[in-house]
Amino acid sequence: MTENRPFRALECPAAQTEAVFIDVQAIAGAAMTVDAALLDTVLRAWSSNTVRAFRSDLRLWSAWCRSRGVRTGAASSADVTAWIRALAGIDASNLKVRAMATIERYLVNVGWAYRMASLPDPTAAPVVRLETKAARKKLSMRQRQARAIRFKGDIADLDSPASGVCLTHLLKACRRDALGLRDAALLRIAYDTGARRSELVVIEVSHIEGPDADGAGALFIPTSKTDQEGEGAYAYLSPATMEAIARWRANSGVRSGALLRRVITHFDGSVDRIGDGPLHPNSIALIYRRLVRSAWEKKLLGQMGEEQLEKVIRDISSHSIRVGVAQDNFAAGEALPAIMQAYRWRDARTVMRYGARLAAKSGASARLARRLGQTDLAVRGEN
Repeated sequence: MTENRPFRALECPAAQTEAVFIDVQAIAGAAMTVDAALLDTVLRAWSSNTVRAFRSDLRLWSAWCRSRGVRTGAASSADVTAWIRALAGIDASNLKVRAMATIERYLVNVGWAYRMASLPDPTAAPVVRLETKAARKKLSMRQRQARAIRFKGDIADLDSPASGVCLTHLLKACRRDALGLRDAALLRIAYDTGARRSELVVIEVSHIEGPDADGAGALFIPTSKTDQEGEGAYAYLSPATMEAIARWRANSGVRSGALLRRVITHFDGSVDRIGDGPLHPNSIALIYRRLVRSAWEKKLLGQMGEEQLEKVIRDISSHSIRVGVAQDNFAAGEALPAIMQAYRWRDARTVMRYGARLAAKSGASARLARRLGQTDLAVRGEN
């Protein structure tokens, strides 16, 4: 039994081009001609993750058209608006309600497919823009933020003891075998670097540099979501993280290639062997959730009931540690530009959204309230 599925991706550009060509041709119909020049330009500009999302979104659109008995090549703006209403939960449907950002991504990718197929774009009609606005109003643009996994938890003072769901407790919950050593290395790398799941699963042994005289190291990140040109970036690795990596490699025998590999287990949970391939991106959130449950079973999460635990687990995502890193940096007084540079963010609004909840507890209004509260206590004492 394996803990996750093997990583599957069309890494070869030629294979990607052929696969996308087939998908777009399926939208257009055999009689239509795909704009090969546009397709080539788009694929050279897009990352592998964007290509993967594009193909997935086209399959969803095709399924919707089939459910309505409509040929995709002949789909109209009315079919698009009906899809939006179903995805937003405005009309009754068996489709899962999606976040607004996801719906907008679907529309962008479907529109690209029609342009590649030299067909009129049904997503470009004014009524689609109005329906999108109505869906945004229904769903609200505020996205559900992943629950943060901070180093010591939801604490105001970084010197306070660890509390609740936090990296410290997840590390304590790690097993002592190969699976636990891999998990500990993953947790520490994710926290030090703030890496996205797509960046974590492609780390190779050769990307780790160090340790230096102080025991610290560096991770070379060849490419990322915000580095489509492949210029690469470096991220700091603490001495504790370098030690965790060394323990995992010594136990697993990983000498080259993928660093964070699948650990194949027996049905009783014991380790069978170390896989040859890297973790699947979807496995990152599953590992975090498993460790949260393990920490709860070890009584590390305080007085947390089972119902609350299940809610916490639902809110954990592969982005949880990245959110926690942002919040810890704000709590430490780091400036926004420094945080963006260190963790490879380009959109300041995203970082500020991650820090908004923390700011409510530690910002100007909170400081003023605490100061006035102390004065109020003194007044009460005098009375």
